[in-house]
Amino acid sequence: MNAAQLLENLNLLDEHEKIEAKRASEAGKSILETICALANEPDLGGGWLLLGVVREEMALFPGYEVEGITDPDKVSSDIASQCATKFNLPLRVDITTEWLNDKAVMVVSVPEASPQDKPIYFTATGLPRGAFRRIGSTDQRCTEDDMAVFYQSRQQESFDAGIVSDSSMDDIDDTAVEDYRKARAEVNADAEELRWTDSELLQALKAIRRNGNGQWQPTVAGLLLFGKSIALRRCFPMTRVDYIRVPGREWVPNPDRRFDTVEIRAPMFSLLRRAQAAVLDDLPKAFGLEEGELQRVDKPVLPQRALREALVNALMHRSYRTQAPVQIIRYANRLEIRNPGFSLKSPEHLGEPGSMPRNPVLAAVLH
Repeated sequence: MNAAQLLENLNLLDEHEKIEAKRASEAGKSILETICALANEPDLGGGWLLLGVVREEMALFPGYEVEGITDPDKVSSDIASQCATKFNLPLRVDITTEWLNDKAVMVVSVPEASPQDKPIYFTATGLPRGAFRRIGSTDQRCTEDDMAVFYQSRQQESFDAGIVSDSSMDDIDDTAVEDYRKARAEVNADAEELRWTDSELLQALKAIRRNGNGQWQPTVAGLLLFGKSIALRRCFPMTRVDYIRVPGREWVPNPDRRFDTVEIRAPMFSLLRRAQAAVLDDLPKAFGLEEGELQRVDKPVLPQRALREALVNALMHRSYRTQAPVQIIRYANRLEIRNPGFSLKSPEHLGEPGSMPRNPVLAAVLH
């Protein structure tokens, strides 16, 4: 809708769930909260803000009047900039400047975010209170119950279950499939999937799906688990593990050659092994001599099982929508593992039983 239509709608129906009017002398927090709420509200389809109008309460028949915006270019630039930086994900809103009664007003059209991107929230505040929903004509801070609504809507289809458009069955690496079979046999030699053909196995793991033409095509999870190196580089150019060795105990921001980096790219099972080996080979080791033995046994100071679980979790729960690597940073006194994305559980509930997998297809395979 354009500005004239929005103003007419406001004077007929007042503010409601899809339309909000604001004075907007500047791009303040109230505007961003409404944008956040319109983007989050399930099945609303987004909405509009009409900026530069005010409600005239003292009139015989209260309605909305055009007040205008003194510097629409600055307000527009500020809104676009803050939408790109204040939230956990950049929001792309459509901002237009129009003229009503010879005064500048602005129309901000806010699309509804996809279920996989919700909740949109203020990064500085975090979840759940940094997210907003549109309840009637008001912007309401989210609660834990609202978080459950958002996460349930994600289950319609996870990102890792989607088909990779620029891919074909030729991108599947038979060696990677065999690698999975060996790893599965080590856990359960009698697992029924070991008796299936490669095609049946890939279908069961949701590594491939039929596209609109009825042909089998790799999914995001399928390429990450079983993709050839050239396919991974083509479709997910920044999906890798960086092992970074930092001298000392603190990250030094700018000096030349402040650290050494090893880049690791491979299908996921090979990626896990290689990343684990890179870390273990580089860690200090303790040694012991068992009673009755003539040869000592070296053990890394960090248990291998703990390291593997941390690496699996980093790859399983990272956001593959974000083009960035997983980082393993080795300081002199600790190991830090960082993965792209935010926690689906609020900080207050981290450590409690239960998980919310961002990538359920990958999680099912790596479990």
